[in-house]
Amino acid sequence: MIKLLIYEDNPQLREGLTMLIDGSEGFSVQAAFRNCSNVVQEVTTYQPDVVLMDIDMPDVNGLDGLKLIKATKPDVSVLMLTVFDDHQNIFQALLSGANGYILKKTPPAKLLEYIQEASTGGAPMTASVAAQVLRMFSQMNLPADKDYNLSEREKEVLQYLVKGYSYKMIAAEMFIAMDTVRSHIKKIYEKLHVNSKSEAVAKAFRDKLV
Repeated sequence: MIKLLIYEDNPQLREGLTMLIDGSEGFSVQAAFRNCSNVVQEVTTYQPDVVLMDIDMPDVNGLDGLKLIKATKPDVSVLMLTVFDDHQNIFQALLSGANGYILKKTPPAKLLEYIQEASTGGAPMTASVAAQVLRMFSQMNLPADKDYNLSEREKEVLQYLVKGYSYKMIAAEMFIAMDTVRSHIKKIYEKLHVNSKSEAVAKAFRDKLV
């Protein structure tokens, strides 16, 4: 059972998302809120696997809420669900540790698939968002070939992370155990000085590690 919290200020959409997700087998919406004013307390109380996070909300918005969650509960997957597909919001969300970035026009079945993917370590993105991310990094004129002393095996795992593979998918592709994948990823995070998959992917693009 995948446990979720939803942050969305539109009451009709908030209720619709709750009914869709909670009514689907294998998913449980623990609670839904109109903003992130008490996000740390709520995430601590409900212990969700995935947080669905809008960006434009009153008082405390989704980007600030994302930062608060990652500062206190870094293992919780935060999936941005928004109407904004501009590069500024996307880039800020990824740098702040978002585990995925999808648009509200995503069909219901695909949304459930994205949530499932985020819960197993994937980094789902709407196709148009992924295209923007690749375009942003390709346009950056930044120093290349920084040496983080990654082993060949770690570089291979990092390549799969960049492609959006989940831990389970990486294990299957590389014919290794899930625990081995987790061990590789832990070492990658340490060597790159990052705390999340999205940060690792951003640094991999930025420093041309893959």
